[in-house]
Amino acid sequence: MILWLQNKVDVLEFHSVQVRSASAAFHLPSVLRLRKYIRPNFSSVVVKLSRQNLFLRDNHTCQYCGDRFPEKALTVDHVHPVSKGGQHIWTNVVAACGPCNNKKGDMTPEQAGMRLKKRPVQPKWLPSKEFSYSRNSHCPSDWEPYLAHLRKAP
Repeated sequence: MILWLQNKVDVLEFHSVQVRSASAAFHLPSVLRLRKYIRPNFSSVVVKLSRQNLFLRDNHTCQYCGDRFPEKALTVDHVHPVSKGGQHIWTNVVAACGPCNNKKGDMTPEQAGMRLKKRPVQPKWLPSKEFSYSRNSHCPSDWEPYLAHLRKAP
């Protein structure tokens, strides 16, 4: 609503629902088009270190064996163990499967004879899950004409 009232978007479709202020009523927009794309400035973004963001950064891949796992099967491994002075920071944590994390134990990768697939770095932008669309996806019918080009061939 704010972008629309600031003339920053074009409203392509409206819901049948209205929102009201003290002096006016507006149909609620359902499909918007930005008038001008503004590239986000990621230089000021600080990505919070969390399990989910770590697993997204590492693409749900164990950084020791290289296999992909569901989130529940992954653990957070401190490359330089906390018990030996390692910190809980982006550059010292990686996603690891349970067996690899157990094998590494309270050692550095070198001490355990294991190699990291990638050196851990602090992401400069917030990882997000890729948007996917299929005919079976639930989306408002108003959106269908605008998402049709995203459908995958059967």
